[in-house]
Amino acid sequence: MSETLVPVVPPDTTRPLSAQRVVPLRHPGRWITGAVVLVLVAQIAHGLATNPFYQWDRFQYWFLRPVITNGLVVTLEVTAYSAVLGLLGGIVLALARLSRNLVLRAASWVYVWLFRSVPLIVVLLFLYNFSALYRTVSLGVPFGPAFWHFDESKLATDLVVAVVGLSLNEAAYAAEVVRAGILSVDQGQHEASAALGLPRRYQFARIVFPQALRAIIPSYVNQLIGLVKSTSLVFYVSLLDLFGSVQSMGSTYPGDIVPLLLVATAWYVILTSVISVVQFYVERHYSRGALRTLPPTPLQRLRANLSALRARVRRETAI
Repeated sequence: MSETLVPVVPPDTTRPLSAQRVVPLRHPGRWITGAVVLVLVAQIAHGLATNPFYQWDRFQYWFLRPVITNGLVVTLEVTAYSAVLGLLGGIVLALARLSRNLVLRAASWVYVWLFRSVPLIVVLLFLYNFSALYRTVSLGVPFGPAFWHFDESKLATDLVVAVVGLSLNEAAYAAEVVRAGILSVDQGQHEASAALGLPRRYQFARIVFPQALRAIIPSYVNQLIGLVKSTSLVFYVSLLDLFGSVQSMGSTYPGDIVPLLLVATAWYVILTSVISVVQFYVERHYSRGALRTLPPTPLQRLRANLSALRARVRRETAI
């Protein structure tokens, strides 16, 4: 078997090292791939801008109409309430899953199993028709006297039904996210805090949970983005959120269905983008102490790229 000899190019000794130029390694494949992606993006943008089917004039007309913004406010309210209640419920369920009490562990497991198995639309429709199954709800001794009665139909407004349904469903998924975050904390942290004689409540609130947040935040924000899109289902329980308003206007103005759907798409993209920006800064905050250097913000990254570009231009002009 013959070996291929690679010629060694001797360095240029006629000029000092400071005057010699270092030629960077070329990557033509990257440039070709980038050019292909830019062409595809340009074609898609051109098609979106020039295709009359999208009716961008009607999109502009509907984008900030009061009926759309009112639905957007309802979406934000439902998302905010459901996110807070779902996270709190998830924390309670996660702690129950990790408890030494067999009854709490079993009840938490059954809850998570049930609500992860049942589709969200079924939960919402069941709660919406709950008053037909139970006219009144009472609290008291099982199989005995009731101490408190209330009419469920008067309390369960469309907003309450939507928030309760989404919160119950969200808590099941948040419980697994929180439990995974708690389990990701090194066991030595638990042992060290216990060795210091700290109460279990203090161990969780000040030592374990802050470290678990680094693992919880990315997964829960992903779940939160899914919650924003899941609010479109509350239209089926007679609550006019963003998607419900678009559907209602689409039925009234059938010629504007496409621009109305584009309006809803644009608002959902804006909401998820805002959540992603908040996620970046929250993750950056909780990275302190875990990373030697914090990840740069977009503005810092832009300044660094501009400084590197100016330095490169200076080197090119000096040579």
